[in-house]
Amino acid sequence: MGIIKRFFRSAFSFERLMGFAMLGGFLVVYYINPYPVEFIRNKTFDFYQRLDPRPIPKPEETPVIIIDLDEESLNEIGQWPWPRNIIAQLVQNLFAMGVGVVGFDMAFPEPDRMNPADIADSLAGIDDTTRDKLRSLSGNDEVFANIIRQTRVVLGQAMYWEELETVKGPPVKKSVATRKLSKSAIDPIYLLPTAPSLVRNIPILEEAANHKMGGHGIFSLVPEVDGIVRRVPSLFVYDGHMFPTLFLEILRVATGRQTTLVEVNAAGINAVAITKGLKLPTDKIGRIYPYFSKSDTAKYISARDVLSGMVDPERIKGKLAIVGTSAVGMLDIRAIPTEGVIPGVEVHAQAIENALNKTFLERPNYAQIAEMFLILTGGLLMVILAPWVGAKWSMMAFAVIAGGAGGTSWYMFSEHKMLFDAVYAVASILLLYTTLTFTSYAREEAQKKQTRDAFSKYLSPDMVNKVAENPDELKLGGEERELTLLFCDVRGFTTISEQFDAVGLTGLINKLLTPLTNVILNRQGTVDKYMGDCVMAFWNAPMDDDDHQYNGCTSALEMLAEIGPLNDQLEIEAAEEGRLHVPLIVGLGLNSGICVVGNMGSDQRFDYSCLGDPVNLAARLEAQSKSYGMNVVLGPTTYEAVKERLATIDLDNIQVKGKTVGTLIYGLMGDADLMENPEFKAIKALIEKAIETYRTQKFDEALDMFKEVKRLGNEENRPWALDITLDTLFDLYEDRIAQYKETPPAADWDGVFVATTK
Repeated sequence: MGIIKRFFRSAFSFERLMGFAMLGGFLVVYYINPYPVEFIRNKTFDFYQRLDPRPIPKPEETPVIIIDLDEESLNEIGQWPWPRNIIAQLVQNLFAMGVGVVGFDMAFPEPDRMNPADIADSLAGIDDTTRDKLRSLSGNDEVFANIIRQTRVVLGQAMYWEELETVKGPPVKKSVATRKLSKSAIDPIYLLPTAPSLVRNIPILEEAANHKMGGHGIFSLVPEVDGIVRRVPSLFVYDGHMFPTLFLEILRVATGRQTTLVEVNAAGINAVAITKGLKLPTDKIGRIYPYFSKSDTAKYISARDVLSGMVDPERIKGKLAIVGTSAVGMLDIRAIPTEGVIPGVEVHAQAIENALNKTFLERPNYAQIAEMFLILTGGLLMVILAPWVGAKWSMMAFAVIAGGAGGTSWYMFSEHKMLFDAVYAVASILLLYTTLTFTSYAREEAQKKQTRDAFSKYLSPDMVNKVAENPDELKLGGEERELTLLFCDVRGFTTISEQFDAVGLTGLINKLLTPLTNVILNRQGTVDKYMGDCVMAFWNAPMDDDDHQYNGCTSALEMLAEIGPLNDQLEIEAAEEGRLHVPLIVGLGLNSGICVVGNMGSDQRFDYSCLGDPVNLAARLEAQSKSYGMNVVLGPTTYEAVKERLATIDLDNIQVKGKTVGTLIYGLMGDADLMENPEFKAIKALIEKAIETYRTQKFDEALDMFKEVKRLGNEENRPWALDITLDTLFDLYEDRIAQYKETPPAADWDGVFVATTK
């Protein structure tokens, strides 16, 4: 049950729930497709085309030419609009040179101002005979219409995005049909771009182009918001009907087909087909993606040269010609992914090249499904991995995903001319990664701060840092380590506590434990627990301490040094409050040995503590300190580690309560300076000799030696700073010797004294 709880706690952690929410948001944003997302996607595909543009076909291989109303033509023939008879001559010359189809990237919405009848009505001062002759001449519009009737010409029309009061002409020839590929297919009328107005040609020209070989095409381009033409509509909707764009109608007329077919499936428009082998893929709203090349000046032929017959007919024979302009004053300048400035007519020319060479870029409807799948799978991977394996491995996973997605996107473009957007997915996954990583980092920092706050009063700074850096170590379990353990207790605390009420006693305990705790922590110790007036601490866990015995012993000496100033302060406070002052006297026991140390308790509450026989012995040694008149009693392992560095004396070989064998114990008297003191050395040697004599049952000799020890270690002669004498030690051995004289021990007695109290 606990495993299941931990699984659900991990699976639905705050980080993962936030990750799931962000992932859902990214998918929703992708589906809505706001302008910033579309903009970045477009710029990515623009970069691909600039990096690898469509190769410019050789002049003899291109299927299309542009008859350019360039600056030279305007300078020689005159400003635009030219008389329609000149336009008719231009078309006639093109067909004489073998052109296939002529399309106009312009409209003729007004009658020619140079029609003879109009001139007759506008000229003043001419006689009626001349006026009648002018009126009898064929108009320029009629001349142009006659040429259109005899050739394959596609007139241009323009969409206008506001209502216009236009002259109604004959019905525009409708040459678009629909093929539904599924029952759930949407009517393309509802998908295609629609405009309320259509700028048409004058009726005589419209009617002329309605013949079997003619056509009408809308030349309007729809740039993106940033002004770049990336996609060209194949169809527009006007007055509830579909009409082809200029390049599409030129292709239809060139192939001799009467109808353009729109294929629609459940996702939207799929393609437009002119012949079985000429099918143009589109997006769901009928736009085609030309694979643009750099601007090709070789396909431009000046209109002036066509009119003058200065063009090699081989450049025109069999080509599809579009009449347009590169003149700046005509304001037909566009931007495409590969060029910042290009005549708008070339967009139609490049669209025709794409269609006939089958080089359209394709962004099929299922591309969105693939991109959403990438967002979903990559995002889920980040949501799972980031909180689980951390930033490093998650970043490696992200690098694999990003590299794979980016490489796939470029491969699909360069090899298959398919547009697959990896940028939004990679950006979404990266944002997930960074957010989850930052959240995990912030959570860990909060945990570390919480851990530091919680344990800083009980553990050494190193211990706090280690636990803060590795919170996972806060789990049940332990390890075997050699520890030095310290127990410290106040003697006669019951008598002291009688001088205070509950509040005062609490204050006294805090005043005592605060400096003692600081000493322990400053010496790399760990405070295990407080038990009333008793402190338990240990060294060499959780941080390694190669000198733990020495650090434990010097901590004991420093703790004793803190008691003097504290007692002076308490005496002053007692005098001010008019109560009895009982000095604080502490006893300490230290022992070293192998213990089990770690987090112990339950799943809900545990402490970092230690267990083992050395712990029990340390507690017993602290209890025996009063019996020997010592402040600090050391166990044998601790003594062996510090005997050459600190001042110690032999005390006894005692079998403490709960043990079955004797233990050598020692008194800690001071630091290295005391150890080198000649007077101390003399006392230490005399004690060792006295105890050895005692153990050989030469009690009278031993007693004489202990009397000398008492004299040398009294308050007047003692060389140590500790506020203790050796009187109690003398009294202890004097009593024992007296008992052993009455009841001698066995002949094989090993000198062990069996303690009857803890």
